[in-house]
Amino acid sequence: MYGDLLAFFIALFATAGLTVPVRGLALRTGLVDKPGPRKVHLKPIPLLGGVAIYFGFALAVLVTSHTTAREQTVSILAGAALLAVIGFLDDGGMLHHQVKLFVGMPAAALLLIASGIRSHIISAFVPGETGIILDACLTVLWVVGITAAFSIFDHMDGLCAGIAAIAALFFTIAANQGGQVMVRTLGAAALGAALGFLGWNFKPAKIFMGDGGAMFLGFLMATLGLKLRPETGDSQAGWLIPILILGVPIFDTTLVSISRARRGLIPFTSPGKDHTAHRLSNLGLGQRGAVLVLYALGGFFGSIAILIPLLSPAKAFGLAAVVGLCALVAIFFLESAPYERQQKFQKPTAIP
Repeated sequence: MYGDLLAFFIALFATAGLTVPVRGLALRTGLVDKPGPRKVHLKPIPLLGGVAIYFGFALAVLVTSHTTAREQTVSILAGAALLAVIGFLDDGGMLHHQVKLFVGMPAAALLLIASGIRSHIISAFVPGETGIILDACLTVLWVVGITAAFSIFDHMDGLCAGIAAIAALFFTIAANQGGQVMVRTLGAAALGAALGFLGWNFKPAKIFMGDGGAMFLGFLMATLGLKLRPETGDSQAGWLIPILILGVPIFDTTLVSISRARRGLIPFTSPGKDHTAHRLSNLGLGQRGAVLVLYALGGFFGSIAILIPLLSPAKAFGLAAVVGLCALVAIFFLESAPYERQQKFQKPTAIP
């Protein structure tokens, strides 16, 4: 537990402190996010906040990492660094957005697989090499899906960092339930890094994390989900825990994908103000209120997730089914809520 607290505080103070010079660097180099039709801010905001998040997290992990897990730690940091660099290049307009989705994210997933970090869901039922191959494919889909979900989730002050902090908290709690020291330490470091940046990013934001930061947090959350191995109780539904903990970005991505597909748009190449937070804001909550509601929803999903290992398989799947049904109802409701519609057949641009 001492190591977890140390990781948390190192990441917290390092990220908060590094954000100051990083912000100055972004201003000096002109790397700012300018206002636009699909943006909610009204003046240029410095980018590069993801640099502070990455180095704050990396410092905490390197100081507190366990020797036996050094290879996996290096793979996690390497995959995160790859996505962070790709995201920063995209922020600067030096990279086509499809490189992130079809090259960067799968490559980062392969780094995890090479170090032994992968899904074990299918191989638990399909023995032999076939199960391992199918789990490797599922791992790539999971990493790409969650990383992409966070990439498009950074569209309102404090939203992505706050939801990542809440998810990291519940990953840490779930890891503690199962006695997973490494996952607990990684979760504590992620929590500290996200909170250290959130102080600068909550409305009114003084700096944005940029796509590099959002992709880094998404990759890290996906990795924590793969590493989590619930051991408490006799539940066979442990694979539901990461999905529930990451319920908010998964819900938002599902809503946006369904909504844009219904309008003849390609979900990840048609940015706009049609996310969950935008719709909640338009219902009268305002930007800050919308973000706080999603924080509460993240806490709700996380609370359900840590109950899963304590339930029988039937009760766990039943509870997850109820949550899924409620999510579908919410999607139907929010799709009818007011939001700014994109133009059909618009030219694809970068992921928001």
